[in-house]
Amino acid sequence: MTGIRPQEAVERALALSRTDDCIVIADEASTANLRWAGNTLTTNGVTRSSRLTVIALRHTADGVAAGAVSRSAVGADGIEDLVRAAEADAAGNDPAEDAGPLVTEGPAGAGGWDDDPAETGIGVFEGFAPALGEAFGAAQAGDRRLYGFANHVLTSTFLGTSAGLRLRHDQPTGLLELNAKGAGGSAWAGVGTRDFADVDVAALTGGLARRLEWGERRVDLPAGRYETILPPSAVADLMIYLYWSAGAQDAHDGRTVFSAPGGGTRVGERLAALPVTLSSDPAAAGMECAPFVVAHASGREASVFDNGLPLGATDWIRDGKLASLTQTRHSAARTGLPVTPPVDNLALTGPDGGAALEEMVARTERGLLLTCLWYIREVDPQSLLLTGLTRDGVYLVEDGEVVGAVNNFRFNESPVDLLSRLSEVGETGPTLPREWSDYFTRAAMPPVRVPDFNMSTVSQAS
Repeated sequence: MTGIRPQEAVERALALSRTDDCIVIADEASTANLRWAGNTLTTNGVTRSSRLTVIALRHTADGVAAGAVSRSAVGADGIEDLVRAAEADAAGNDPAEDAGPLVTEGPAGAGGWDDDPAETGIGVFEGFAPALGEAFGAAQAGDRRLYGFANHVLTSTFLGTSAGLRLRHDQPTGLLELNAKGAGGSAWAGVGTRDFADVDVAALTGGLARRLEWGERRVDLPAGRYETILPPSAVADLMIYLYWSAGAQDAHDGRTVFSAPGGGTRVGERLAALPVTLSSDPAAAGMECAPFVVAHASGREASVFDNGLPLGATDWIRDGKLASLTQTRHSAARTGLPVTPPVDNLALTGPDGGAALEEMVARTERGLLLTCLWYIREVDPQSLLLTGLTRDGVYLVEDGEVVGAVNNFRFNESPVDLLSRLSEVGETGPTLPREWSDYFTRAAMPPVRVPDFNMSTVSQAS
């Protein structure tokens, strides 16, 4: 907060509140970034931002009305105005459908309330930047050009309520996107990271160089269904969209692919041909995230009344069967299913002993190997049919070898239907979704083989 520590802003807002209950969330963030083009660093910088959210709760004879207002860069002299704005919003609203008692006990280990907000800076790139410089030199020598950016955000969230809850979480979020261009077209690689200490620049750029070599031979293919190996990034984009679409309330109301014919949800139904598990865990190594609910506003998949509710490891799909849908306490009461709020990471795993991507390619008689997907859009929520484009390299594999690059395609696939047609699931590892990296970076996915991936039309996109 401008001129005031975020936890002090929370306490002051709570003290100024005139409604029956109040929830205050302070987010303090710092960001460091590097950008480069044509093997040359172009910009770097550090920024800071803050947001204060006040949720006023007004008890009435018919229930509890809620008003939520968020503002950026709120100074000490602006807190009271924000509190009054939230109270005015509550005064004009009908009782909330999702109203419930405030959470009084959060998870263990969410302390450090009095400590200063965590900060990032250019120093986070101390080990990464020299490796990037070496990669520029190698690319220049190989007549390749590297483009991309590295971004690191460290957000400290302070949550306080009139019920006495005081919780704090520090969330580091980093990502690297690399694009290489050369005679073989373009190739992309990306990775999510907490601190850049685990980023292997040489391995990433070496993989890009190999893909550009593959791309020096071009093969034109028509639209159709092809045996296709989807790398972890492409799998992440599809599974994240599935996860975002797995709201219990919408499923219970008959609106989604997870709605059961005749009413209710498909929880317990088999979705995948292989015993895959799609799960989230706030404590997952390398993907740690907030262990409690942080809801700045209510919606069909979030409730301000759940703020501070502890989060735990959750299987969304377990051994191929739909196990859970994202739930608030309100939707859980409606559906009769356990309370399973969303968690800010996602992992897909298959049977033990999954092969590496290279091993899967070596066992392919004839098929396609993708790099990534982009411009993904929903066509039909009832089947979760998605469309989108391939990007930065589609390669033809024959007799276990990549023999060249083919044209791009538009695809039409449902990630739910795709799960039912998997013929192989590889080894799970950290990855970065290409399409959704602005919103979701904490993912671990395997490569997968699909015998009949639907490349619906040829695309002229490059």
